[in-house]
Amino acid sequence: MRVMAIDYGDARTGVAVSDTSKTLAGEAWVINCKNENETARILAVEVKKRGVSCIVVGYPKNMNGTVGPRAEKSEHFSEKLRILAQQDNDSLEVVLWDERMTTISAHRVLDEAGKYGKKRKKAIDAVAASLILESYLDYLNSKS
Repeated sequence: MRVMAIDYGDARTGVAVSDTSKTLAGEAWVINCKNENETARILAVEVKKRGVSCIVVGYPKNMNGTVGPRAEKSEHFSEKLRILAQQDNDSLEVVLWDERMTTISAHRVLDEAGKYGKKRKKAIDAVAASLILESYLDYLNSKS
């Protein structure tokens, strides 16, 4: 089974999926959609299609660890996604994962790759989702 990481946003949502061994981040892409319900529906379909057993939703806490409006949006979205995705798989786990500094790290990755302008805007959310996924996979592997 695979792990899917999500960097949820109002207009674009980054998605990354692990390999079946849950050790490497595999493909990553962006869903361009401003409708929360439609984004959740698209992701629920991808969860089923890709054999995902765990969804990790980025949880953008404030730097001091408090929960602000963006984190509350992620909580709400993750619950909506949980309800949709668990219709086909009641053992599916949905985890909120602290993603502080992920977007800053994603910008660094794209700087190093020489991506700027429109290419950068298209890639930033997918890179952020990949970083969330890598962080979660590191955590899983350190537990075992």
